[in-house]
Amino acid sequence: MASPPLLRAACALVPTHGFTRRALALSALSLPQPHEQPLSDTAINALFGEGDDARRTLADAWLENAREEVRGRFQGRAQVPRVNEVLEARLEANEPVLRHLPEAFALLASPTYPLPPLDPRPGLKHAFKVADDACRIAGEATIGTDWYVRRGTLAAIYAAAELHQLTSPTTAYAFLDTLLAASATAKSSLDDVGTFANYIARSWAGIVRSSGVF
Repeated sequence: MASPPLLRAACALVPTHGFTRRALALSALSLPQPHEQPLSDTAINALFGEGDDARRTLADAWLENAREEVRGRFQGRAQVPRVNEVLEARLEANEPVLRHLPEAFALLASPTYPLPPLDPRPGLKHAFKVADDACRIAGEATIGTDWYVRRGTLAAIYAAAELHQLTSPTTAYAFLDTLLAASATAKSSLDDVGTFANYIARSWAGIVRSSGVF
């Protein structure tokens, strides 16, 4: 689902302004028929949520737009891409905002309530969506348990590659290829939902801690 115009405009400002309320405020100036003034704090609260909730809304929208961008890149191609091409394209989509991603991930993983201290569910959801997109775009036909195992394996691989990308962008693609080449081993160790969830949660926690926010 495409983001509303204001969120889409704000997403385009993330490379410069990060996942901030400022980016949301300035989005009103970037519409096809721009406003004369940036959005007020009151308007941001009403449209996107109060405080950091507005920033979480922007982070969620950016992740969805990145997935949409990758799907569009491969749409209509005569040759069906391989899974690794799709995952590489998704890593590439991170590049313009790479310096801001740790903070965005930290925002998404920080719960609204005091406990627990870290919510792994956004990481699980994000990685699994990327994996599902890769399988669909590559035309992989799996059913039953294999459907979940394949996506769980790819989600774990992508999460690890994305964490690697934050600390070593130039080697992230080679790291992804190495993990994919060893995916048979990854599959055997991630063949149940609990193991997969724990793996992604650890990867997500690593992303958050690398941001220095917590």
